[in-house]
Amino acid sequence: MTGEMKPDEDGTIYEQIEARGIPAMLFDHFAGRLEYHAPWHHGRVLSHLFRGEVDVIEANGLLEQSGATDLRLLDNGAIGREMPAIEGPTHAYHLVPKMVSKGAAVAAHARARGHDPAECIAVGDSVEDLEVAASVGRFFVVANGPERDPGLRAALANWDNATVTEGSMGDGFYEAVVTTLMEGR
Repeated sequence: MTGEMKPDEDGTIYEQIEARGIPAMLFDHFAGRLEYHAPWHHGRVLSHLFRGEVDVIEANGLLEQSGATDLRLLDNGAIGREMPAIEGPTHAYHLVPKMVSKGAAVAAHARARGHDPAECIAVGDSVEDLEVAASVGRFFVVANGPERDPGLRAALANWDNATVTEGSMGDGFYEAVVTTLMEGR
């Protein structure tokens, strides 16, 4: 599900992206506003994991202009880790092959196991997670997502199958599971 990019003799997808200098280019362009999301950036094989506060449209435009048309930067939502040069919430970002999509992965998983997407639920806390709503019957957004990210709050209006939980993080996940079980889904 990574399009043309495949692990091969040149290394993992992570290593191939690194060898092309793409992370260094992004760090230079967004100096002080983007860094690796340590320590979780170690040992990765598919995506580069960053934190900071950048304009994703600008970053993806930069990727296009530099010839990295097979990659995209995804905003995975606000996180609790602060950065000195950034006012407001810091976000987590994944640099991935353009074809990578959480929604497509969830849909493929449901097909592979013979599940009716209408019978499936998903839980998330970011705009990127919200794209999974197209692949499930009901999507739950844990309360901390829209509290930290006004973009997520705005995007919720586009999804009639998305519900914001009262609880945050793990409590919101628990609420989504219990609600679903109580409704008989």
